[in-house]
Amino acid sequence: SRARTQRLSHPHTFRRPIPTMTDVKKAANPMRSIKIAKLVINCCVGESGDQLTRAEKVLTELSGQKPVFSKARLTVRTFSIRRNEKIACHVTVRGPKAEKILEKGLNVKEFELRNKNFSTTGNFGFGIQEHIDLGIKYDPAIGIFGMDFYVVLERPGFRVSRRKRFRSRIGVNHKITKQDSIDWFKAKFGGTVSDE
Repeated sequence: SRARTQRLSHPHTFRRPIPTMTDVKKAANPMRSIKIAKLVINCCVGESGDQLTRAEKVLTELSGQKPVFSKARLTVRTFSIRRNEKIACHVTVRGPKAEKILEKGLNVKEFELRNKNFSTTGNFGFGIQEHIDLGIKYDPAIGIFGMDFYVVLERPGFRVSRRKRFRSRIGVNHKITKQDSIDWFKAKFGGTVSDE
């Protein structure tokens, strides 16, 4: 009717954006919460033998788990590395233990990361130069090792891409973006991210 048309065309009617049900519920939706899927700690020494054995002891002491060895994919004569030679070891930690170790690692970095530490898939990583900064007592027989921390984040429901039956894709809107992981890092640990 004419009265309804006049009411809708009035300058002060429907000017304010009305939040949709999606916007209201998105923040409180438990399926949108982000958590640590796993923490991978890698220690590459570039050679097999005694040095690698000592690095294994450091990772065992830090995580309480037995590390897995990584082999070289190519022969690099400059660094005296042969193909299929064990040159590194890494350990994968999950659950509350992963969060505890990650907090120790971030404490070494003073909870400051760079923007380039975060990947487009919503994961992030950083390195530390001395393992004794994590609270492990220095042992002259072992020495000092540096290591890389890499954190994989996930949301509830990510299992659908890994399960055996009825495997399917994760929806585009449910994937974790770079900005999502940065926001999570700031909210969870009170950290800062520089643009360097």
